[in-house]
Amino acid sequence: MPSIKRVLISVSDKSGIIEFANFLNKKGIEILSTGGTAELLRNNNVDVMEVSDYTEFPEMMNGRVKTLHPKIYGGILGRRGVDNETMEVNGIDEIDMVVVNLYPFEETLADKESSHEDLIEKIDIGGPTMIRAAAKNYNDVAVVIDPKDYNDIKEELEKNEGVLSSKTCFKLARKSFEHSARYDDSIANYFGAKETKKSFGSTFNIQYQLKEQMRYGENPHQNAAFYIQKYPDALSIANARQIQGKELSFNNIADADAALECVRQFNEGPACVIVKHGNPCGVALGKDCLEAYRKAYSTDPESSFGGIIAFNRELEEQTVKEILDQQFVEVIIAPSITDRSVAYLSKKKNIRFLQCGKLEPNNKNDIEIKHVNGGILVQDTNNLLYKHLEIVTDVQPTDSQMQDLLFSWRVAKFVKSNAIVYAKGSMTIGVGAGQMSRVNSARIAAIKAEHAKLEVKKSVMASDAFFPFRDGIDNAAEVGIEAIIQPGGSMKDKEVIAAANEHNIAMVFTGMRHFKH
Repeated sequence: MPSIKRVLISVSDKSGIIEFANFLNKKGIEILSTGGTAELLRNNNVDVMEVSDYTEFPEMMNGRVKTLHPKIYGGILGRRGVDNETMEVNGIDEIDMVVVNLYPFEETLADKESSHEDLIEKIDIGGPTMIRAAAKNYNDVAVVIDPKDYNDIKEELEKNEGVLSSKTCFKLARKSFEHSARYDDSIANYFGAKETKKSFGSTFNIQYQLKEQMRYGENPHQNAAFYIQKYPDALSIANARQIQGKELSFNNIADADAALECVRQFNEGPACVIVKHGNPCGVALGKDCLEAYRKAYSTDPESSFGGIIAFNRELEEQTVKEILDQQFVEVIIAPSITDRSVAYLSKKKNIRFLQCGKLEPNNKNDIEIKHVNGGILVQDTNNLLYKHLEIVTDVQPTDSQMQDLLFSWRVAKFVKSNAIVYAKGSMTIGVGAGQMSRVNSARIAAIKAEHAKLEVKKSVMASDAFFPFRDGIDNAAEVGIEAIIQPGGSMKDKEVIAAANEHNIAMVFTGMRHFKH
């Protein structure tokens, strides 16, 4: 593109703009600007011309109309070497760079105190129009929407005597179309939800940003990539910092997410979660990370091989040493790690360690998406644990049993359906996952406990959904279960409760199911 001689600046996010404008001034580049941006620049000794002075048409309607003028859009859209005569006849000067970002609609929408009128006034008109015009004419005009790009642009202009490369202009145009698309998506979603008066509107629009291209997907013959939200939850895999190890695979990220979301459920003490193929195979609380790990690992040493291990406390050297001495592990996740632990972990350079920051329960109102052929399923994130706790049997659970019931219930929420979890002493004893029959899940949990040489007798049991028949209760009694937690709500609840009473088993209803398909 030709050298940059004139720049239009109109920004809502004013971070870094004074320094950037001063740089342009020093390069002898003319600056056009609007309203509050022009005032800010002028107050900071930046030489600037108001757009209204340039167009000879005043801003009006409280700033709603200010850049919508042929001298602005002709200057942006005019093709160099093609439209020069038209521009000259109409007194239109070339605008070589547009620096624009939009009214904060998304931020205003996130503020629960915002009214509909507030949101309407945060719908930008001139900004998206300038962005699209400049991006369309990227061969001749640079468009800058992200303050993070200011320094790179300054360096390139310095290096190339006031010229940006075609590659840079194309990249900036791509970013700009993505930016305006996301902006329009959020407005469309808001209007759709408001019209339907439901959480989800007539269309569903969402944008994710590429974080990394992956070597392959779930299987080596599948291409894959990892995309993240523009503003991901601070406590998420998307924001976790990798301290060491090979790049994360598709399956690593999926399992690490499952482990992190499960371990953040436990804030009453040090906790460890071991995940394999999307399911927690061992979960435990302990007096410290080492004890929690030992208890979690002992649940299912076979399945733990090649798993993902997550902690909710700082990871210290002794725990790292025991993990590395005892098992093969793909990924370790913790809020933080001691320097000595990092040094020890570095002996196994391929093991991935993710630092996620201080963990808290996830109460964020987010969404989950599942793809089906021809469409997607969308739902609220399952952040709730139970609707109520109702003891429905003659036998009352003891305090320690209730503690274990609530522990097992939290674990069951993250086990693939049909899910059965046996627990005792704030650790899993056996986990049965992903079976077509709930009774078979229970059998598998008992088999796993037997293989791990753990005693099921006097344990508690959690079921992610209700028991449709009493056979699940009879099976539990056979292996020595003394208390059960489940949602309730079956047509056979009376029969199931009667079976529990027959076996002197305490039973608690939660009023909330946790299917995970």
